[in-house]
Amino acid sequence: MIKNTIQSAGLLVLLWLLFGDFVLVWFHNRVKTETYNNQYSSKEDASDSQDQSCFCHLTGVLDDCFCDIESIDVFNNFKIYPRIQKLTERDYFRYYRVNLNRPCPFWADDSHCSIKDCQVEPCPESKIPVGIKSGNYNRYSQVANANTDIVDCEQAQDLGAINSTLSNYSKEAFEDWARHDDAQDHFCELDDETSPDADYVDLLLNPERYTGYKGPSAWRVWNSIYEENCFKPRSVYRPLNPLVPPRGGDDDGEGFYNWLEGLCLEKRVFYRLISGLHSSINIHLCAEYLLAEGWGKSLWGPNVQEFRQRFDPAETKGEGTRRLKNLYFLYLIELRALSKVAPYFDRAFVNLYTGDHQEDQASKELLLQFFNETKAFPMHFDEKSMFAGQKIEAKTLKEEFRLHFKNISRIMDCVGCSKCRLWGKLQTQGLGTALKILFSEKEIKNLPEHSPSKGFQLTRQEIVALLNGFGRLIPLLYTLCLYGWYYCLGNWVVFIRAHNGKTF
Repeated sequence: MIKNTIQSAGLLVLLWLLFGDFVLVWFHNRVKTETYNNQYSSKEDASDSQDQSCFCHLTGVLDDCFCDIESIDVFNNFKIYPRIQKLTERDYFRYYRVNLNRPCPFWADDSHCSIKDCQVEPCPESKIPVGIKSGNYNRYSQVANANTDIVDCEQAQDLGAINSTLSNYSKEAFEDWARHDDAQDHFCELDDETSPDADYVDLLLNPERYTGYKGPSAWRVWNSIYEENCFKPRSVYRPLNPLVPPRGGDDDGEGFYNWLEGLCLEKRVFYRLISGLHSSINIHLCAEYLLAEGWGKSLWGPNVQEFRQRFDPAETKGEGTRRLKNLYFLYLIELRALSKVAPYFDRAFVNLYTGDHQEDQASKELLLQFFNETKAFPMHFDEKSMFAGQKIEAKTLKEEFRLHFKNISRIMDCVGCSKCRLWGKLQTQGLGTALKILFSEKEIKNLPEHSPSKGFQLTRQEIVALLNGFGRLIPLLYTLCLYGWYYCLGNWVVFIRAHNGKTF
């Protein structure tokens, strides 16, 4: 009897693993409204009814594009999510070189977080793969990539030995690339990777999470981003701005959104991207929240109330649903950029060089498979609709767009928490790299097959930021999708289990 019971239970588990996601997707497309779990709904207002759930409203076509949320959910869950985690765990993508000591360029910053969980643990030099330490130019050298004799990390200090494996042609190509890269227009303020203040950080060992950093210092950063860089006049009040007292009659934000809809497409896209980035960061903080501090050990976990405070329409006066839709919009923009940059990596001489030939080959194969999946999405954002007016006006607007975003990347150096600064800089740079790709169509189209291009290049720092920045969005959408089905049904347990299972 016991044996039969165990076998039956095992069979059920196997069937769920094989077909569970299909059932959930089917269920998601049909179930949108149910009551909250009584255990939690008793804590809310009587007016906080089930149709106010941000998840039950999270459906339909996104603004400024022809893609719907349901299509993104299915594509992300079945095509993208299974691949991205494998990629970001590879050595090439897990080590990010960043300068967390750059001073804030806009105001005197004396608000550095003293909480121990704000700190970032740099990676010891001995742990960094030799090819990564040796510099960007090795990605162009198959000769260097095949040099399997270099196994000791200490040998990486002798860059001349590695450099001697490069042909004269490769050296000249690298010099041409470096000259172009120095003069190239970027959407982000890039850290100088050669600076003594720059450190390698193992992203897997320094996860994005809520550290306790909050209050006026954090508000000032986001206020500067929204108020000074999102093309917004001072007379237009952003909904729920913590630095501005409530204004009563316009608390629903309709005045703000009437203004936003009156802007040109490019400026609406800019705002929605920043809002989506903000939502991504906030959801990660809610998912890995500092719940308690014990003797030498902190307790991390999902904070559902914090999540509702930021995204539930009942608590955000309808703003929460817009924020989550902007997260999907951000995903769509970065997905489009990844599908367009595939030809850059498809060239035989471009290597994800770490010094381990087998590792590098496997990483590139995984990356190309990932790109093939991104190209298969049938409802990509059409970036050609942007900057499509008269040439002079379009060029001026594009430069304004670029400079505003570049300014935001500089504001990231004003974040007082080192761990928050790390992930803010990485995700901003990832989005900036995506924008650079989107608006470099001609340069990518004209890439030479067998040599570096003077028209379009990506540094390793940009590549790592692009993949990891997008990687932050994918599990969010996956979990929001899961959480949405169960939120509308009133089952909060799935949310907690998803986070404890490291879905984020």
